[in-house]
Amino acid sequence: MEVLCLIALFLPVLTGFIAGCLKQDRLRNGVILISLLIQVFVAVMLIMHPVSEFELLRFTDSIALVFGVDVISMIFLLLISVLWLMAAVYSFEYMKHEDHRPRYFLFYMLTLAALMGLSMAKNLVTMYLCYEMMTLLSVPLVLHTQSKEAISAGLKYLGYSVFGAGLGLLGIFFINHFAATLAFVPGGSLVPELIAGNENLLYTVYLLMMIGFGCKAGMFPLHAWLPAAHPIAPSPASALLSGVITKGGVLAIIRVTYFVFGASFLQGSFAQTICLGLAIFTIFMGSMLAYKEKVLKKRLAYSTVSQVSYVLFALFLMTPLGLIGAILQIIYHALAKNMLFLSAGSIIYKTGLKRVDEYKGLGKQMPFVMIIFTIASLSLIGIPPLGGFVSKWYIAQGAFSNPLGLLGIAVLMISALLTAGYTLPIIIDAFFPGSAFNYKKLKKNDVNILMGLPLGILAVILIVCGLFPKTIMDSLTLLLSALF
Repeated sequence: MEVLCLIALFLPVLTGFIAGCLKQDRLRNGVILISLLIQVFVAVMLIMHPVSEFELLRFTDSIALVFGVDVISMIFLLLISVLWLMAAVYSFEYMKHEDHRPRYFLFYMLTLAALMGLSMAKNLVTMYLCYEMMTLLSVPLVLHTQSKEAISAGLKYLGYSVFGAGLGLLGIFFINHFAATLAFVPGGSLVPELIAGNENLLYTVYLLMMIGFGCKAGMFPLHAWLPAAHPIAPSPASALLSGVITKGGVLAIIRVTYFVFGASFLQGSFAQTICLGLAIFTIFMGSMLAYKEKVLKKRLAYSTVSQVSYVLFALFLMTPLGLIGAILQIIYHALAKNMLFLSAGSIIYKTGLKRVDEYKGLGKQMPFVMIIFTIASLSLIGIPPLGGFVSKWYIAQGAFSNPLGLLGIAVLMISALLTAGYTLPIIIDAFFPGSAFNYKKLKKNDVNILMGLPLGILAVILIVCGLFPKTIMDSLTLLLSALF
């Protein structure tokens, strides 16, 4: 089954270069569609027949590129593959009004390859290399329009990301001295004899790594790139930047926290307390900035700053229930945020309207898109029975065991109210603009099947996953027993 790992890694690379050479849209779209369908199939096969370890390349006796599939890998592989497929189908129509389409799809597919590698990385070196490749290959998606704003946002994204990854690399140097191996070990790989007397140093190293990898996840203080880069990219790329690539930072944090340092070593430390504080502050800050923002895509970007920090807060609790809530929030947020950004892109594509105060009566003009927007918004708020409620429930349950977690629960409630405050008025204006509003001037102008089908499929997945979360939770049982 090692061949499945190779296909997952290199099929997107091959497809990307072919797509970059094809000038005819239909042919290029067909090649990409077939490739991404195969990618989803390969992800499913790797879940059914996981590869424990596969060495691709050895640099030295102790440094090698090693890939494999565990429970965490399975979740990320399937989630990323499905979302990449949906956004690609949407892009086939949306990108018609954009130039440089071959270049866009080249880097679109190459970024997918980096994410596949990151998902299957089995040691810190492999993870770091794939993490950096994810950043470098996704920068052209932000720069796509080549406007002054796009170049500025792209450089900001690159600068923050490289600095954050640098903090992660610094930590790897220290870990190499104090750990038995650079490979990921459930429960942690630190050697007790080596860390004795050096606990505070390692807590500091961990804190710096969390700030560094937290940059990609939009955690304060390295969050400022996100509201600049996400809105400026084409909407399908914005959806993936917000819904998927931010999770690259989350994945790195999961690996370092639970597979290198270990929850038992970190619990009760000043590093855990500071990380929890940063996550809680980011939740509130992101929600407040989203509430005040009037440009829809920028509002959604600030929302991502807040919602992804729900995941970080849950991970830093370092409890079984917190980890379950974090994994569920990863899935539900990725689905909902892709739906929201693709809905925003549909509105801009059809009407050119970008500000939330311009959407009165849009429910008549684009009913399907606004229904999708509504479903995603309700999940984001945490309204049952949608998935967002389930994940927030487990996060709150996991927080009761930590004194700072109680503050986190209060902030989660405030954030939910703010989320309702920056999503529900858009929906109310769209469907209930008031008796004085002139409906006669509006004509139905909803999206076609290429843009509508991905939105509909994502909505169905979000609803089903919210109604039946037990399958996901059952898959985490063995993992939790190994980590705690």
